[in-house]
Amino acid sequence: MTYTDEASQVDAAQRDARSGVTLGLAAYLIWGLVTIFWKHLKGFDSFELIGWRITTSAILLIAYMTATKRIKPLLVTMRNPTILLRLALASILLTINWTTYVWAVVNGHVIETALGYFIAPLCTMVLGVYVLHEKLRRTQIIAVCFAVCGVVVLTVGYGRVPWIALTIASSWTFYGYLKKRVQLQPLESLTGEVIVACIPALVYVAVCWNHVGSVANTASSAEWTLIGLTGFVTTVPLLLFAASSQRIPLTLIGPMQYIVPTINFLLGWLLYSEEITATKVVGFALIWVCLAIVLLDLFIWQQRGAQSQQQSASNQQ
Repeated sequence: MTYTDEASQVDAAQRDARSGVTLGLAAYLIWGLVTIFWKHLKGFDSFELIGWRITTSAILLIAYMTATKRIKPLLVTMRNPTILLRLALASILLTINWTTYVWAVVNGHVIETALGYFIAPLCTMVLGVYVLHEKLRRTQIIAVCFAVCGVVVLTVGYGRVPWIALTIASSWTFYGYLKKRVQLQPLESLTGEVIVACIPALVYVAVCWNHVGSVANTASSAEWTLIGLTGFVTTVPLLLFAASSQRIPLTLIGPMQYIVPTINFLLGWLLYSEEITATKVVGFALIWVCLAIVLLDLFIWQQRGAQSQQQSASNQQ
């Protein structure tokens, strides 16, 4: 391999990493703000909402894949038992995560969802280090220490096992891991997951159709519009996350997840008037210190990458 080829590969890797960071940030900002969307549907059963969410996501993704002539190759690929099993497991984990989150939001536990998404990056980084053998930089280790302290303080402050938070954290961590193991493009992978989940989701929507208080019996035209958009607000950030996770390591994308619970914390406190104690303030403050360190580390990392690229270009000249 020539020096030019090596420099070209380094340049491509750096571009890939920068795009991965950008895609990840966009996904997490959308996920943080989508809490407002689900709050507008709080009058409906959360499990029925998940049924509609999966169904509308499947319709949207299958329509797009059909229009771009990619659905047939995907269905052929899904005949592989190993791929189908991984897609099924990812689908189960994603459904658990969605259901827990939506149930928590519509039942007034937005701040506890924030705790769950604060714990998830720690689990993701541990998985990256001990399973995928990724390395943590010193600044990342310091950030993790602050985050662990914050999570401990918050957990003690709740005075009980935070099952909502733990379910959200564990399901999301292992979902992220499986996304690395499914050798499909982000769009194909997500489409395969919702295809697997679509049949039970359709059955549940059909069972609920004539129930008192169901979407079909009580939704206004505005609420039907929101129901129809559940597929859009679901698939866009997931595709951004999938594309990001294939470009950067888990130890980097993990800490970026703190954007979501920070937004949820502020929404729960300022917009939905959920209780804030001194213990919660201390716990979240420790995690915000972690977030500040991570963002600073990301900035320094990107600057070094740019300088390295410039240096390679100068040496080439």
